[in-house]
Amino acid sequence: MEQGYAPIIIVWTLIMGLAAVLLFLSVFLGRKKPGKEKSSPYESGITPVGEASAKFPVKYYIIGALFLLFDIEAVFLIAWAVAARDLGVVAAVEAAVFLLVIVAGYFYVLFKGALNWR
Repeated sequence: MEQGYAPIIIVWTLIMGLAAVLLFLSVFLGRKKPGKEKSSPYESGITPVGEASAKFPVKYYIIGALFLLFDIEAVFLIAWAVAARDLGVVAAVEAAVFLLVIVAGYFYVLFKGALNWR
């Protein structure tokens, strides 16, 4: 192992160990007094009316998943754009193929109606 990474790995190991110890201590040593007040949902001091958990339409999850997909795509393209001058023609062709696949995926989603709210 290179000497430059040893301090980072040691600090990371210490942080993870400390987090695990503190989590263990809080779970097993924390006070546990269940009661009516602790088990009721709290919303700005207002007594809750009706069911506490509401169901969300599946379309919200689809939109969220699509957002994550295209957001990750943007991260890859930004990383490519930063290093584009040094990568050469092969990387430009790979980026073009990547963009074509993403655009094809976008049109597939669009034509399947995943973005329609009706």
